[in-house]
Amino acid sequence: MKMTQTLPKESAALTDSEHITNKERLSYGASDFACNVANGMVGTYLMYYYTDVFGLAAGAIGTLFFIARIVDAISGPTWGIMIDRTHTRWGKSRPYFLWFSVPYAIFFILAFSSVPLGPLGKLIWAYVTYIAIDILYLGINIPITSMLPSLTASPQERVKFSTVRQVLATTGATLISIAVLPAVQLLGNGNDKQGFLVTAIIVAVLTAFLLLVTFKNTHERVHPKHQTKLSLKQSASALKGNWPWMIISLMYFFFWIGMQTKLQVTVYFFKYNMHNADLASFMLGLQALSLVVIVFTPFLTKHFGKKGTMVIGLGLCVISQLILGVGAKMMNVPILAGATILGYFGNGFFAGLLPVMLADTVDYGEWKNGVRAEGLVTSFSGIASNLGMGMGGVVTGFLLSMNGYVANHAQTSQALNAIEMNFVWVPFIGFGIGLILMYFYKFDKMQAKIDADLKARHEAAD
Repeated sequence: MKMTQTLPKESAALTDSEHITNKERLSYGASDFACNVANGMVGTYLMYYYTDVFGLAAGAIGTLFFIARIVDAISGPTWGIMIDRTHTRWGKSRPYFLWFSVPYAIFFILAFSSVPLGPLGKLIWAYVTYIAIDILYLGINIPITSMLPSLTASPQERVKFSTVRQVLATTGATLISIAVLPAVQLLGNGNDKQGFLVTAIIVAVLTAFLLLVTFKNTHERVHPKHQTKLSLKQSASALKGNWPWMIISLMYFFFWIGMQTKLQVTVYFFKYNMHNADLASFMLGLQALSLVVIVFTPFLTKHFGKKGTMVIGLGLCVISQLILGVGAKMMNVPILAGATILGYFGNGFFAGLLPVMLADTVDYGEWKNGVRAEGLVTSFSGIASNLGMGMGGVVTGFLLSMNGYVANHAQTSQALNAIEMNFVWVPFIGFGIGLILMYFYKFDKMQAKIDADLKARHEAAD
């Protein structure tokens, strides 16, 4: 027998746009600006910090990232279940910004603190602080996505929210990509340990502040008329037969394996393979160009649908890696820059659409199983991305270690090939698998019926 729960009033959903202001859209987007600034620094520079500044071995860091992924597999669903069981005057997802923004900021600072310990002590410090920020990051990032289905039931309003979110997220990621290394040099005055610490303090304070702005200025509108806490069994039932959720989660996982290996090895590639570390900030900063694509995503989806637009995005990512491989072999900066720009265009489509497609999976779970479990369903976006990012870290760490990478030394040809493999071919495989998965995604063809059926149920429950 299918489980049922009281469903939201459709009449309220139809007038969402009358109550949603640009201030609220910007405040929602500020949350992902904050997360991308913080997580961008972790994802792009923490491995480099561990190996070349803190003095840990690449293989040891690979093991750390692997263990952290095991923790993610537990903590991610736990956060989702907690959100589904949370009922406060602020809503289900919003309170998490209030409760966990400051703890995350504190551990973020500690992760970039070069404490004067021996090799074992440093490794323990890395384990404790990295796993802590990993867990807490899910606690502030999952609510960003789980809140979207509750902000509005309107598909077009969701696209607007998501577009603003991704514009600000990309802005944050671009800013941190460009600014970290110059900030470390400026604030450290030649002392990278001090530079990373002061930079981390600035990032942590900004992140906590913006998450509190999101908490203050957003509103959850779509929720059951008579809210009850979902049991674990009820929440999990929203995943039963939810094939759009399965496909999106897998696609997100493989995409982030590719993206993370590329991001975190960019500094290594330009420092050791190209002998010009300053180019790393320039190449990472090119992701600002993806804003052009993100802004036009709502218009493109009207013509190509969400699936078609996503296929275009992933296809561009795959092609860009092939061109990047040519540029890497030729050591040609213009080719590398052109391929990077093409890849960021593709990434813009992906980033702009993914939150909307995840919100669709919440609707599908409600339509198929009678249970609306925003927390657990959308929590797997954070789990999939973190698992993908972690596995990217594992791949990078072990490939570097197995091929003789030694920090701050001239690298052997074997080590240089390992760096290139992480920069070009691991991302190519990850993006390619994501593209193949989209072939099986059929939600767009069903959306009109799903929306109509849910509307009828909501009106009947009123």
